[in-house]
Amino acid sequence: MAIEFHLISIFPDMFEPVLNESILKRAREKEILKVFVHDLRDYTKDRHRLTDDYTYGGGSGMLMKPEPLAEAIESVKKKAPDARVLLMTPQGEPFDQKKAEELSALERSILVCGRYEGIDERIRQYYVDEEVSIGDFVVTGGELPAMAVVDAVARLVPGVLGDENSSLEESFSEPLLEYPQYTRPENFKGHVVPQVLLSGHHEKIRKWRRKESLKRTMEKRPDLLEKMQLNEQDREMLERLKADPVNERIG
Repeated sequence: MAIEFHLISIFPDMFEPVLNESILKRAREKEILKVFVHDLRDYTKDRHRLTDDYTYGGGSGMLMKPEPLAEAIESVKKKAPDARVLLMTPQGEPFDQKKAEELSALERSILVCGRYEGIDERIRQYYVDEEVSIGDFVVTGGELPAMAVVDAVARLVPGVLGDENSSLEESFSEPLLEYPQYTRPENFKGHVVPQVLLSGHHEKIRKWRRKESLKRTMEKRPDLLEKMQLNEQDREMLERLKADPVNERIG
């Protein structure tokens, strides 16, 4: 299975440094991931290649014009009629692991990168299928959010990661933060690796990791626990952690 993204932006060169490194580069070389970047200025009609204009009714800042955006989306749709059009905007639905999984099931997506004060409302109403936000903050444009979406979604496509289980074990594959992890040396400046991880006892290691994930989530993101279907063992671990978070041990 291959997944295809079309990115519409007035700054197309922003994407290449990210797309030509690491996992994304290898995925593109294997043609599991296909990314096409469309320069919005190529869809303008005037000699100055303008993509923005003043807003009706006054106000500060410029707004992205509807004509180039409509032309760009329609042009891509001719080649990929089934592509879903996503607008990167702070007003959109929060992007999380569940949304990444949903998008990974689509063969083609069009990501529209806004700029300035946003886009003409008629594009939002008649050309966009859904709006996506990567957080409650404002960035200069939609390019960085779009790259975050591409990266998060691509990791879920079979063959992109070297280990097919890696994406399943990462934080947010279920609503728990990831447990602490260690590598060599065993003793780093007096700080040693927990003995249970050196024991070779797989069940004890599994329980330790689960406990540490619950502990870290309880301390840093307790809101995530509310989204979980906790089993009896999870509930027992949490009760012990709440009673003695420092000295709780896996037997």
